[in-house]
Amino acid sequence: MLYSLFDSSFTKGIAFTGLLLGFLLTCMLLKVLQTVLPRDGGRAFAVNGVLSQGKPRGAGIVFILVFSFLALFFVPISEDNNFRELFIYLIMLVAAMLSGYLDDSSKTPWGEYKKGLIDLVIAFICAFTYVNFNSSTFTILLTGTSITLPKAVFIFLAMILIWVSINVTNCSDGVDGLSGSISIATLITFYIIFSSKLHHAAYSQLTLLMVVCILGYLWFNASPSKLLMGDAGSRAIGFFIAILALKTGSPLVYIPAALVFIVDGGLGLLKVALKRFLKIKILTNIRTPIHDHVRKNLGWSDTQTVFRFVILQAFISFVLLFFIM
Repeated sequence: MLYSLFDSSFTKGIAFTGLLLGFLLTCMLLKVLQTVLPRDGGRAFAVNGVLSQGKPRGAGIVFILVFSFLALFFVPISEDNNFRELFIYLIMLVAAMLSGYLDDSSKTPWGEYKKGLIDLVIAFICAFTYVNFNSSTFTILLTGTSITLPKAVFIFLAMILIWVSINVTNCSDGVDGLSGSISIATLITFYIIFSSKLHHAAYSQLTLLMVVCILGYLWFNASPSKLLMGDAGSRAIGFFIAILALKTGSPLVYIPAALVFIVDGGLGLLKVALKRFLKIKILTNIRTPIHDHVRKNLGWSDTQTVFRFVILQAFISFVLLFFIM
């Protein structure tokens, strides 16, 4: 396998080949397989949700499988332990994708508790894996301060990070091109951190590979979209972003690097959770996800929503990188 050769012969040519294959395979497979993907039933409570009705959804199964396959061959892994760790993450990435795809293709949508439990199991396996192969120490990139937590505490907090990332990313998927475009802004942030600050070749390449696979999907999802990533894509992307945050050794960097996801999707989760479990009502005059609020209440077009949300995340990321690089 190519990954075993990276320690002696990995070149930019091999890296570029992996990226090129990621984009081309995603485009070609989506073109061919979109007719067999499940169809979106529309979203009754989403702004312009009826426009999605009948479109192929669940495209995440294509670009996530392309990414996972190519990651095994084109990511520079020099040690067996590192490969085993990455392999577990890839299995869990596919698990997150499959849980979303099965929901996408189900005649009856899965309940929130069922999906939440699946997310918790995936989050625990990955949090435990991270501590097993790394440590329970994390660094605050802004100050360089390192803090060591008890392993059980670190696993619990890492589980929260992964669960939140899966769900806020999933909730932000509701406008053509929005979730994929914000994802790229967030992923490029992590790419710069891995390549320029941490000098971590494997996760730099891994991040770019995910970017090009999402770009292949966006070729078909640009407004007006021909297909949708569905939960299969958004849940997997959210999972992947959380793993990148952990692998920086500074999980708190997730907050600024994915702040638009947190605000857009997270406020809705918080609003529902407080109302359902504590009978507390907040944001009563604000529609969630926030991308629905700005379109319905502020009159933003879909294109304005996508561009402005991406601009906001790019600006926040620039500020983050300015202070930590």
